[in-house]
Amino acid sequence: MPPSSDSTSAAAKSATTGGVQSLERAFDLLERMADAGGEVGLSELSSSSGLPLPTIHRLMRTLVASGYVRQQPNRRYALGPRLIRLGESASRLLGTWARPYLARLVEETGETANMALLDGDEVVYVAQVPSRHSMRMFTEVGRRVLPHSTGVGKALLADAADDEVRALLGRTGMPAATEKTITTPEGFLEALEQVREAGYAVDDNEQEIGVRCLAVSVPNSPTAAAISISGPAGRVTEAATEKIVPLLQEVAAELSVALASTGTGTGSA
Repeated sequence: MPPSSDSTSAAAKSATTGGVQSLERAFDLLERMADAGGEVGLSELSSSSGLPLPTIHRLMRTLVASGYVRQQPNRRYALGPRLIRLGESASRLLGTWARPYLARLVEETGETANMALLDGDEVVYVAQVPSRHSMRMFTEVGRRVLPHSTGVGKALLADAADDEVRALLGRTGMPAATEKTITTPEGFLEALEQVREAGYAVDDNEQEIGVRCLAVSVPNSPTAAAISISGPAGRVTEAATEKIVPLLQEVAAELSVALASTGTGTGSA
């Protein structure tokens, strides 16, 4: 039987890059599992990857033995708990890599700059560079918030399907942080449509009275990420928004390129 096109291209890629084919295949399977929601059967992996079942079975046995995959009672395979440690460490590094870009935002806007990721159903802040103003916003790195009341939450969910957003909101609820917080799925979906049209998200006194936040997603990030600036509503005005948003978009694009860079030391601020 001739090899599948996916298998042939994987072999060619390994030969070109000097990679180890079994490692490339194992990571490819882990990513396919993540794309499928974290749990799959061997036949599904074989169908999506083009690899023969014996090859997939051998790779999965190795991943199970290492703790990166676990076999469920129903014989399907799920992402394993050891990946959590890797993900947490990678998230911290992502924040470290982003700091020079956030520092540029602070220098040019004068306001606090943040980076946040979508972790499950919550938004987690992984980096911040504070404003030099005496009156400034401060969000502790590692803090978790619900997406519906934040600019970064809107930016992170703007491209998600409506049914996925509704399911997430059903799990988290939509408690009001302030009187301006959006508290209905319909209202939040309308806000996401506005984000898609405008190219940026706004938290206008929705998480904290007196505070405005402008946020954009980081395109093509290896995990859903957004950057933002936040400050007193008296400084982050509509006029300021016109100047800040293009800068946010420019920095997000530069950060995207840096995160996508391969090799050592290829990304720079």
